Amino acid sequence: MAEPWLDVALRVPLGALALEVSLATSAAAVGVVGPSGGGKTTLLRVLAGVERRAAGTVKALGVTWQGPGVFVAPWHRRVGWVPQDAALFPHLSVRENLAYAQADGLDEVAELLGVSALLTRAPRNLSGGERQRVALGRALLSRPTLLLLDEPFAALDRSLRARLAGQVAAWCADRRIPTLLVTHDERDLEPFSAERWEIADGRVRVG
Repeated sequence: MAEPWLDVALRVPLGALALEVSLATSAAAVGVVGPSGGGKTTLLRVLAGVERRAAGTVKALGVTWQGPGVFVAPWHRRVGWVPQDAALFPHLSVRENLAYAQADGLDEVAELLGVSALLTRAPRNLSGGERQRVALGRALLSRPTLLLLDEPFAALDRSLRARLAGQVAAWCADRRIPTLLVTHDERDLEPFSAERWEIADGRVRVG
C-alpha cells in the first residue's frame, strides 16, 4: 500500500459542535460530502492554513504542516485553493488574475477551462460560472502541491460541469497533484475516482 500523502488528526470548534477528523489517505483524490454547515469548508481552510482554531496535527506530502510547536504558513504550503466565492481581484482583468499565479501556461489553461474569450474582461462582467472557472485557472497555474476545491463546478450547467470536472481530473492526474474536492453533487467525484469522506454530526469518516 502507498504511503499516505495526507494524515489528519484534528478537532475544530464549530459552534455547538466540533469537527473531529482522524483519517489518512493515499488516494489521488478525496471527495468530501455532507450537509451544509457540517464543516466541509472548514476542513479545507485548515488544510490551506487559514483556519487557526484547529487543534491537532496535519501531515501532508511528507511534511508536518501543523502540530505541537509547528505551524507552516499558508504561503509555504503551496496549496491551490478555489473557495466558493472565487475571490478574484476586482481591479484586475481575467488575464491579470490568472497571471497573478503564473503567466507560463496561461493560454493553455484558459483554453482548457473555456475562458480564452474572457481574458480582457473585469470580474464584475463575468457570470458566476465564469468567475469559478477563472478562480480554478488561477489555482491550476499556481503550480500547487495540493489542490483544494470548494464546490468549484456548482455554478455551471450539467453538461459543462461534467466536461470540466473530467478535464480538471485529467490535468491533476497527469501532474500527480492530489486533490480534495468538496461538493453537494457526488457526480462531480466520478472523473476523479475519488475516495469519499463523509461529514456527519461533526465526525469525518470514509464513506
